[in-house]
Amino acid sequence: MRKVIAGGAIAALSLLVFASSALASSHHPTGEFEPFGECPLSVSTIANCVHSVSSAGEFTIGKKTVPLVNPVTLQGGDQGKPAALEFYGAENGETLSKTAQPVPGGLLGITAPKWWPGFIQTWFNNLINEGFTGVQATVELTGPSKGLTNIKLNTTNLINEAGVALGLPAKIKLSNAILGSNCYVGSESEPVQLNFTTGESGALKGTAGTLTHNETFSLLTFTGGRLVDGTFAAPGVNGCGGIFSFLVDPLVESILGVPAESGKNSAVLEGVLQSASAKAVRASE
Repeated sequence: MRKVIAGGAIAALSLLVFASSALASSHHPTGEFEPFGECPLSVSTIANCVHSVSSAGEFTIGKKTVPLVNPVTLQGGDQGKPAALEFYGAENGETLSKTAQPVPGGLLGITAPKWWPGFIQTWFNNLINEGFTGVQATVELTGPSKGLTNIKLNTTNLINEAGVALGLPAKIKLSNAILGSNCYVGSESEPVQLNFTTGESGALKGTAGTLTHNETFSLLTFTGGRLVDGTFAAPGVNGCGGIFSFLVDPLVESILGVPAESGKNSAVLEGVLQSASAKAVRASE
């Protein structure tokens, strides 16, 4: 009897593990559609799947410029016309990857002089960035990350290089031992509203890049694209230093130069954006 009970428990446990694995890996598209594994195909009206990887660019908030050195992924889908501006998040909720970027100079803003030999610059900057004063900055999505999100994606504007191509409500997390784990520029109630365009925004100019497609036009790929926003405003910080935030918040704001009005901030994303027919993605599984 004990063996039967034990065997039943193991079987039940195996089923739970299998179910968890199935839920964790949402879909299994193959071939050229493999990147769209987290497309929200559970929403029956999804017409297009989106997968974008930004591997270069930078963010300037007030006095600080943070280069994009670690790739950031945006994924999800839309219902097509006439609801092209409604963006549904990734099936697993990881719509915008929480990819940390090192802030040059950290809290102190100290970086190696450009006239130093390259290898010494790298050694010195890494010493600062990885040390006690080093800071990591992470752009996080505000609002829902699964189901209908607050993201606005307009591929027509992207192609025509005019108007908002990607509207992204965000908050920027600043992390290190001093700032704690809840230090943000912006918040859920007061997000940093990024309105990216492939056209002109302030002093910046973007581009849609080069468009290619497969034989059936079920997969569109934009390479060499450049999304820019030179007009957004940045609010102040909140939650820095935990219970000492009333002291640390003003200090961080003075270092960053926030709040910062429109024209004093900028954002650039460069990379590859792919859009695929949801029907084709389903058929490839």
